[in-house]
Amino acid sequence: MIGRIVEAEAYGRGDPGSHAYRGPTPRNASMFGPAGRAYVYISHGIHHCLNVVCDAPSAVLLRAVEPLEGLEAMALRRGVDEPRLLCAGPGRLAQAMGITLADDGVPIHRRDRLWIAAGEPVRDMAVTLRVGMSDAVNRPWRFVERGTRFASRGVSGPRR
Repeated sequence: MIGRIVEAEAYGRGDPGSHAYRGPTPRNASMFGPAGRAYVYISHGIHHCLNVVCDAPSAVLLRAVEPLEGLEAMALRRGVDEPRLLCAGPGRLAQAMGITLADDGVPIHRRDRLWIAAGEPVRDMAVTLRVGMSDAVNRPWRFVERGTRFASRGVSGPRR
């Protein structure tokens, strides 16, 4: 499966909204490891979510992907045919791509089962507040391609 990242959120050092805020635990151990690794966790007891560790313990949550290849397999995993709904949201994205806790800690720069390659830069990016936050709600750390129909939520905010 191949997709183009169209929405992401940042979680940084000293950020009360980050899983790493209170220090390392067995659940968030990957956030304290080397940059370029996946941090996968389960949200609300059912949804897997994929983050990429940057400067530990900072990470970027992948919120939405425009599906490009492997749509049949994604649709089977998700139980929906509408391409817009396959990867619009972190839980949907992980389910469509088959990402599980087994992917936690794996390097995302190797051409293996899970990897992220360089692509064309997004030309029209909106920067907004993060979605669904109860802590640090005022941080404009959500980045979404303006005009994409594959984002998890609508876009409002300044042009960047």
